[in-house]
Amino acid sequence: MTRLKTIIATLMITLFLATSSAVAGPIVIKLAHPNVPQHPMGQAFEKFKELLEERSNGEFRVDIFDSSKFGNFDSVVQGLQFNMLQMGSAGTANLSPFSDEFLIFDLPFLFPDYPSTDKITDGPIGMNASKALEKSGIIGLGYIEIGFRNLWNNKKSVTTMADAKGLKIRSTPSKAHIATLKSLGMNPTPISWGEVYTALQQKTVDGIDIDLNLAWHNNFPEVNNNVTIVNSFYSPHLVMISKRFLDSLSPKNKELVLKTFDEVKLYERKLIRDGEKEILGKLEDKGVTVTVLTPEERENWKKATEGVYKKFEKRIGKELIEQAKATIAE
Repeated sequence: MTRLKTIIATLMITLFLATSSAVAGPIVIKLAHPNVPQHPMGQAFEKFKELLEERSNGEFRVDIFDSSKFGNFDSVVQGLQFNMLQMGSAGTANLSPFSDEFLIFDLPFLFPDYPSTDKITDGPIGMNASKALEKSGIIGLGYIEIGFRNLWNNKKSVTTMADAKGLKIRSTPSKAHIATLKSLGMNPTPISWGEVYTALQQKTVDGIDIDLNLAWHNNFPEVNNNVTIVNSFYSPHLVMISKRFLDSLSPKNKELVLKTFDEVKLYERKLIRDGEKEILGKLEDKGVTVTVLTPEERENWKKATEGVYKKFEKRIGKELIEQAKATIAE
């Protein structure tokens, strides 16, 4: 009789655990980012979802909130802090309230190419900046990217600074971005992202300083028929995760999430860089005139913006700026 009771008790416990597991369901990761699904960022997060759900045999489920559907930057930060959101992506310009070290990415003409950007984002400078988020309950996983900014406009082909003088260009609210456009003789006009296409269409502004992928996937070639490849600013995005959520995972699941992200991070960068080459080949068919600054002319633009470095040197730190320049030069 005692043996029978033991067997019954064991069966009941097993049934309870199985039922509890079924009721609990998968571990849900709510992931928010500001871009449209077809943008490389959107594609990369879909790849993250696919890989993580597959590799965990359904133990994880990733729900993606693209196109800022979760809300603005402040909503994403608050969501991560309170674990209402488990992962999110934000441009480094938005992260300066956490650390002025993020402003290193607001400096114009700092990076000559993509290998140099990887040295900063994946190295001590980028990762040290991300640590400033930890006291707010957020962990920086690493950087994906938007790419290099170029000058779009609907008035004329721009080959020199003199050509750009007086153009009314949509800028971000970044003080460094505004100061850079001013130093190049343009008239920067901050406009919220949701109003940019209409502003370009109605010619409220003459153009926009933006990368190729964002311009293409938001149909800006429809309303801007000139682009000058300037590569003025490099725009990375930090992918963040809720510390409370990460700490709740088993060592095995934590490793799975981190390794999957590391793989997708490189996948996203490749999509951005390959996408730029493909887009350049398609712009002529869209009626867009493409101009590439000569190395000599780009150097002129770079020299014209040296005052921006002096203006932000105290806030960013002269030592950090010199460290970044030395790292890039290695």
